[in-house]
Amino acid sequence: MTAQRRALAPPEVETHVELHSYLRAEEERSLADDVLDGLTRPFKELPPKHLYDAHGSALFDAICEQPEYYPTRTETAILHERGDEIAAATGAVELVELGAGSVDAKTRALLGALAHAGTLRRYVPVDVSETTVRASAQELVAEHPGLEVHGIVGDIERHLDHLPEPTGPRVLAFLGGTVGNFLPGARRRFLRDLAGRMDPDDHLLLGTDLVKDPAVLEAAYNDAAGVTAAFNRNVLTVMNRELRADFDVDAFEHVAFFDRDREWVDLRLRALTRQCVNVRALDLAIDFRAREEMRTEISTKFTRERLEGDLAAAGLHLAHWLTDPDDLYAVSLARPR
Repeated sequence: MTAQRRALAPPEVETHVELHSYLRAEEERSLADDVLDGLTRPFKELPPKHLYDAHGSALFDAICEQPEYYPTRTETAILHERGDEIAAATGAVELVELGAGSVDAKTRALLGALAHAGTLRRYVPVDVSETTVRASAQELVAEHPGLEVHGIVGDIERHLDHLPEPTGPRVLAFLGGTVGNFLPGARRRFLRDLAGRMDPDDHLLLGTDLVKDPAVLEAAYNDAAGVTAAFNRNVLTVMNRELRADFDVDAFEHVAFFDRDREWVDLRLRALTRQCVNVRALDLAIDFRAREEMRTEISTKFTRERLEGDLAAAGLHLAHWLTDPDDLYAVSLARPR
């Protein structure tokens, strides 16, 4: 597939920035496909990506500000406090950020540490939103004169073949605990794919939430203000809008609990009554029993041993394990074996 190249920055820095898009709408797995597949199974489920329309993304930003939700602020604090250590350990000249999203304090902490070490040369954001990648490039070339930005608009599971050739040691960052949204087998396949793309002097930087008191975990996904509940139910609004469905949003309740056997937080929507939902765009009727649940996300919690096992299965070894004083969250560096 031919990449599309677009100028993203003012003329004086244009040569430092390029964007390549590998998304083609007709090839993307759509909401319609996922609804037809996931909501006609005996146990209903949807992939979590559909939670993040514009309103859902705004709600998630609000979740990160809730007092119960510690992961974002804890990960950010670790990166701020240990950024120079990460830069020294990796000697990286470029940062590849998978699922980059908008420029935030975490990205700035990492780029700032590499710049302080005098090694920063290039930033490679990978995200499905062209608007987000474009905005990130414009912000960062202004903050770091001479920085090269090579933006990839694509899916992290499908388009990593298009990462640019490295200019030197790289940090491939996958932050936000997002690796925990994969089921175990898919997570190991994804890590193995990443490992296969890494040079011997590259490092994988992972953010992982840790196993802890279930009360703390469950509170993080059941905030008192109800923001996570609104975020979860928003997927029903997305289906109503995009597929002309007739979900009664108020007829479903948010459910989040820690599964102690699997060591993940399970997010679901529970039907309060028996009901039949019509999805007119698919000519599909979906029956829900009273109290039947539909999974919308999992968020795996890790121990050091669990992560080391996943990394070893992918051909990686854990080189550095950085945590906060309360052992709530870990940022780790791994290298190819």
